[in-house]
Amino acid sequence: MSAIVGEILTFSQEKGPHVKLRVFGDEFYSRYENLDGYSVVYDDDLGLFCYAYLIKGEFVSSGVDLSKAAPEKIFRHLKESEEVRNAKFNARYARMLPPPEPYQPHATLKTFGPNKGLLEGRRLTEGEVKGLTILVQFKDIKSTVTKDDVDKMLNGADYSENGNFCSVREYFRLMSGGKLNYTNHVVGPVTLSKNRRYYANRLLVEEALDLAIAKGLDLTQFDSQDEGIVDAVSFLYAGQTQYLGELWPHNYFLELQRGSMKTYFYMLSSLGRSKEDLSIGTFCHESGHMICRWPDLYDYGTRDGDAEKSSGLGYYCLMSAGNHNDNGRTPAPVCAYLRHLVDWCDNVVWLDQPGSYQALHGDYRTVLFYPSRKYNEYFLIENRSRLDLDKDIPSSGLAVYHCDILGSNEWQGGTATKHYQCGLLQADGHLDLETNQNMGDEMDLFKEMAAVAVSHSTQPSSNLWDGSESGLVISNISAPGGTITFLVGPAAAAASPATLKMGAKGPAVKALQCLLNIAGASPKLTVDGTFGSKTKTAVTSIQKSYGMAQDGIAGPKTWAALLKTDELKTGSKGPAVKVLQCLLNAAEAGTRINVDGLYGAKTKSRVLAIQKSSGLKEDGIASKETWNALMKFLKA
Repeated sequence: MSAIVGEILTFSQEKGPHVKLRVFGDEFYSRYENLDGYSVVYDDDLGLFCYAYLIKGEFVSSGVDLSKAAPEKIFRHLKESEEVRNAKFNARYARMLPPPEPYQPHATLKTFGPNKGLLEGRRLTEGEVKGLTILVQFKDIKSTVTKDDVDKMLNGADYSENGNFCSVREYFRLMSGGKLNYTNHVVGPVTLSKNRRYYANRLLVEEALDLAIAKGLDLTQFDSQDEGIVDAVSFLYAGQTQYLGELWPHNYFLELQRGSMKTYFYMLSSLGRSKEDLSIGTFCHESGHMICRWPDLYDYGTRDGDAEKSSGLGYYCLMSAGNHNDNGRTPAPVCAYLRHLVDWCDNVVWLDQPGSYQALHGDYRTVLFYPSRKYNEYFLIENRSRLDLDKDIPSSGLAVYHCDILGSNEWQGGTATKHYQCGLLQADGHLDLETNQNMGDEMDLFKEMAAVAVSHSTQPSSNLWDGSESGLVISNISAPGGTITFLVGPAAAAASPATLKMGAKGPAVKALQCLLNIAGASPKLTVDGTFGSKTKTAVTSIQKSYGMAQDGIAGPKTWAALLKTDELKTGSKGPAVKVLQCLLNAAEAGTRINVDGLYGAKTKSRVLAIQKSSGLKEDGIASKETWNALMKFLKA
């Protein structure tokens, strides 16, 4: 289950009415505040949530329930000490892993070792895998969700009920390129002996499993490897998700021997209040842990030395917070990094040679791979346009991931020795995911850009974690859509406009001033080729509107916001034609053409002149090669 940060949820009390609390945490560690900001704990003796005292770094109940005023000398937003938080986290995190083998990799390797970045344990990512799903009711809470409702959500071929994108089976079939057929046999509901609140502190798994077996369930049908191990078992309990104790959705290891079979990993989540609550996101996320052994790609906040969380890949991956997209009905895809780790990408496109490449959206069997001189560290590129499973991600465009199987997404610091296992190069260079500012925003992915988008000198850069140059240069990125084209290699750098600031002069400044006027500079600039205070003000304004650092310097990101480089020809209209006309006026002396956005005879004539002087095919069409020729004039 991915982290919850400040979400307001409703909780039941054994001896009181429901209460609304603000929740911070995940299945390994969480804390709760009332809506006034006071930290609270559940008092089992009273059967009520009570204000918390902080004693020796740990929360204890004050005995004063939330229907009363807060006791004196209790302050808002208290947190337990780092030592206490880490101890509680580690106790629960240990339950996620199987018992250690006789040999264990060195502790500094984290998830690296024989698993190459994956969690330890039995992995099932190919072939026919049949899981067991047990529906669970409590003595006091029953469900109107039927076995047939759940079977459709897990196994349906054309499932779209409640707005779900597909069934769980179809999701994994799509992500794996057909390599994994993960189905689930649904049984129940079984009814537990106690009320729901009882199971917040006591795991329901063993009681529910035994009730299902007592009804004649044969566990041998769930052993695809003939190892006497149940491949996957999931427990879905009645009612709304309870983000509390043992009812918080989770995936843990638990060995229960039943006859010739034993359990291994299990998953626990909720059914919801009715079938309208059914969504595939959490089930897919927890199954990703259980059968694929994918790690969470966010920071638990306990192992990087600061005890604070960061967002990892945010809403951009199922195994970060992407399972929550569209209320879990359209979870984000599994990112290219994790698909590559489990060998689902048969088509590896190597980006180590200069050239033009394309990224197809939804081509989950393909990975665009840029190697470095270090076998463990590399870059991946992926088309994440807002289409299909990506329709609810925060941004749209080309994603560039910096990957290191020796890293950990618990380490947001970005140092040579402690850094993410898979980090998103955020196009605006703000590091919002690393600093936990958000789970993603509009400026994270690379959009249409004629300039160099990523190199050793850009921000973000393509340098390795030790600060040395990787050699990756990406430029000429096309607009988001089903296909995104881009250039890789040093040749692309020639098309990058110069970085301009106060005092700069020349054709590139003329082009910049013209483009700023198109973008709505107020007051309108005089296109004189001199970078003065008015030009700086206009640059700062465009930077502010795009969420960039407002330094008044026209660098690669500012140029990218201004340049539109569509293929154009006679009859074309619109902003891209205005951009072309600005560049043509800056590039050549002679009669100035009107910047009117209409591709007429005069514009074509100037394009033909540029093509002739650059040795290009003289067809009057502003192709990518023509745009690159024009960009050379922006270097000065």
